[in-house]
Amino acid sequence: MSFRTIEWRDDKVVMIDQTRLPGEEVYIEYSDFKSVAEAIRGMVIRGAPAIGVAAAMGVALGSREIIADTHESFYQQLSNVCDILARTRPTAVNLFWAIERMKRVAEAHRDKDLNSIRAFLKAEAISIEQEDLQICRAIGRNGAALIKEGATILTHCNAGGLATAGYGTALGVIRAAHEAGKNIQVFADETRPWLQGARLTAWELMKDHIPVTLISDNMAGFFMKKGEISCCVVGADRIAANGDTANKIGTYSVAVLARENGIPFYVAAPISTLDLSLENGEAIPIEERHSREVTHLQGLPVAPEGIRVRNPAFDVTPAKYITGIITEKGVVRGDYERVLKRLVGQ
Repeated sequence: MSFRTIEWRDDKVVMIDQTRLPGEEVYIEYSDFKSVAEAIRGMVIRGAPAIGVAAAMGVALGSREIIADTHESFYQQLSNVCDILARTRPTAVNLFWAIERMKRVAEAHRDKDLNSIRAFLKAEAISIEQEDLQICRAIGRNGAALIKEGATILTHCNAGGLATAGYGTALGVIRAAHEAGKNIQVFADETRPWLQGARLTAWELMKDHIPVTLISDNMAGFFMKKGEISCCVVGADRIAANGDTANKIGTYSVAVLARENGIPFYVAAPISTLDLSLENGEAIPIEERHSREVTHLQGLPVAPEGIRVRNPAFDVTPAKYITGIITEKGVVRGDYERVLKRLVGQ
């Protein structure tokens, strides 16, 4: 990879500013947890695994900002840090998974001095980042076996290095297939209203010299019907116990079109994206964002002033439309409830 999505450097969190891609490749340093929280909320960093890494590093930064004379005061303030970070994005479960993991580390070292606790939290945040890289490579290896020689893959939104610590989930599958020498190409749809497919996925694939064609969101069915798409691979922000999957708005439409045209539809995601506490996708909270994201494009109005707008950031694809869920522990097909529980050891 020729870029770093997020890293801990000199006791600061450094992120590539995804809002300025593809025009500028700019890295921003964050030295306090509230600015990390705002970066998550403001889409400087996005993608469920990357949000999890950012949240963990935000907790580590926050612990360093705490001024406390007692453990009780330290842990009260740390809980506030975690609460602020947890309120940034409601749908991506990796955010909450990472924060809970950091809380467990803090609790496990209550008997240590405060500086040691801070050091343990920093080490854990860095471990989460490094683990994500290895997990995504495993997802890539498992998924690459599903990609046929000469395939054309449709992907929606960005589930690449920019959405993770650096390799990608859906794009990890594509990268691994490309690295294995398979002659593949990609259709990236633009992904309104944030244009993650146009701005980010296309940028990543071109950097890696993987053949990519950009299409608008409403062209997917046209190319499927013409037989120009072999399979679909997307990421996920939360997967319920029955396999229902929340991902970027528009994913559900792609899945339905794929089923209609007999095209395999795969979800690529780490085990940390599973939320087995939710029976099905109806319980997944869906973030609604500001109307301006729909009515304006790069600051320019594209709709009448005062128009009523709905702007859900995610939708839920029912498990029946999903051919398989690609994880670091293997590919799950059918009977999602039983197999997903087995994967997480329940």
